[in-house]
Amino acid sequence: MKRALIDAGPVIALFDKTDLHHQSVLKFLKKFEGRLHTTWPVLTEISYMLDFNEHVRLDFLSWVIEGGIEIILLKQNDLIRIREILDKYSDLPVDFADASLITAAENERIGDIITIDRDFSIYRLSDGRVLNSLL
Repeated sequence: MKRALIDAGPVIALFDKTDLHHQSVLKFLKKFEGRLHTTWPVLTEISYMLDFNEHVRLDFLSWVIEGGIEIILLKQNDLIRIREILDKYSDLPVDFADASLITAAENERIGDIITIDRDFSIYRLSDGRVLNSLL
C-alpha cells in the first residue's frame, strides 16, 4: 500500500470549506489509495489553525482517531536531525512541523508528501533527494 506524508496545509484545507485549496484537496484525497502519515507537530499546527470553529476542530480529531492519519512517533534523538534541518534552512520559512516531516520521511523511508507548500521542493533528505509532492 502506498504511504505518503501529509503536511498541515492540505488537512486544514480539507476541513475548512472556505480555504482556497478545499476542493482540490477533497478531490485528490477521494482518489488517493494509500495511508496518510504525519507527526505530532503537524497535528498540533492543524488543531491550532482550525480553532476558528470548535466543531470543525473536533471533526478533525475524530477523523484522526478513526484512522484518517497514522501518527509517526519521533524520538528525542530525532531532535538532533530536526535542529540540523532548521539550521540549514533558516533562510526559508521552515518550521518545526516541516522539519519533523523531513525527519519522519528519512526514518520511515517515505518518499511522497501531500503538501501545498513549495518549500518541500527545496528541502533535501539526508541522501540528497527531495520528497515527491503528490498534490
